[in-house]
Amino acid sequence: MTRAAITGIGAVTPLGVGVDALYDGWTSGRSGIVDGEGACRDFVPTDHLSRKEVRRADRSSQLLLVAGDEALAQAGWGGPSDELPYAAPRVGSVIGSGIGGFITLTENHAAMLSGKPVSPLAIPLLMANGPTGQIALRHGLQGPSYGTVSACAAGAHAIAAGLRELRAGTVDALVVGGTEAALVDLARAGFGAMDALSTTGRSRPFHADRDGFVLAEGAAALVIEREDLARERGATILGYVRGAGSSQDAHHLTAPTPDGSGAARAVTAALADAGIEATDVDYVNAHGTGTPLNDRSEAGAMRVALGDHLSSTPISSLKSAIGHSLGAAGAVEAVATVRALADRVAPPTLGLDRPDPELDLLHVRDAPMPLRDTPGRAPLALSTSFGFGGHNACIVLGGAA
Repeated sequence: MTRAAITGIGAVTPLGVGVDALYDGWTSGRSGIVDGEGACRDFVPTDHLSRKEVRRADRSSQLLLVAGDEALAQAGWGGPSDELPYAAPRVGSVIGSGIGGFITLTENHAAMLSGKPVSPLAIPLLMANGPTGQIALRHGLQGPSYGTVSACAAGAHAIAAGLRELRAGTVDALVVGGTEAALVDLARAGFGAMDALSTTGRSRPFHADRDGFVLAEGAAALVIEREDLARERGATILGYVRGAGSSQDAHHLTAPTPDGSGAARAVTAALADAGIEATDVDYVNAHGTGTPLNDRSEAGAMRVALGDHLSSTPISSLKSAIGHSLGAAGAVEAVATVRALADRVAPPTLGLDRPDPELDLLHVRDAPMPLRDTPGRAPLALSTSFGFGGHNACIVLGGAA
């Protein structure tokens, strides 16, 4: 079976621009949440893109383009004007987004209501597949290209889709990932009306007093290639996408199955797809939103999927440090997990001074926890994503060595 090697990663998050800012900030216990939101405050689009490029891209695409530039540079593909390592029709792009160009949508709607002209770029900029088209255009990627739209599972589904394209032989490499820029009043009001947002403005996954998620923005991109071709061209392999699984709760429009059975099917499918056992899992990067329902359901899902092994498997949530970036979350968390596997540590859930005793998980608190020794193999991690609509996705990631 074709192995999907990860050769480049990039990110723009509330902890800063670049993967180092994300990972170093998280592992050092720094939070990017300010005034109850996870905004990418250090991201100035014109520091990275031309003014023309900024005008022709919604913020969700701007974030992705910069994350993509970092990932492709690390993979050795260079800048937008450099040649690709493979024929352009053999390089694809799959990007997830829960909503798409929400800022473009709300701004142009407001303009229309006030009698001002609507931008001729409004439709292409607000489309949920816009970021995929933008990154393909920027780098000349002519292979299979589409967006995944499955709420908060979209980024993880994009990675899973890329893995399937590689295995099917339709491409030799892809840029996969997720992006979201939804810090607008309509999103705040809508999620607030659902009682999904934290009223305290604190992101506290698995905490006994958790009261909802903190809205955030961000983007992440990964370059994945056929392992044999990546080695042939001398690329540095950062890790592997070992497997993926998906499922549908078919239970409720927003609430997960209380016992986690729907999500458990995605986790079990991912393990089977990767050809590993539950006992092979060394770390779980949890969806961990900080809502009472999600954390309880996720704990139940892990109990079903991992069985007794769950009690000795460290679990933590990146959302404690950056908030919930919706459709980008699965990709951002996958990127951070790749770095964690390289360091053989499980980063902490920040602020977890009082874990919910009913969840009964091996939490990582205060500081990174070293992963167990795995003689003869690289460490393995699960990265989970669950979205409104009942969408569940799980990615199995492996270290490089």
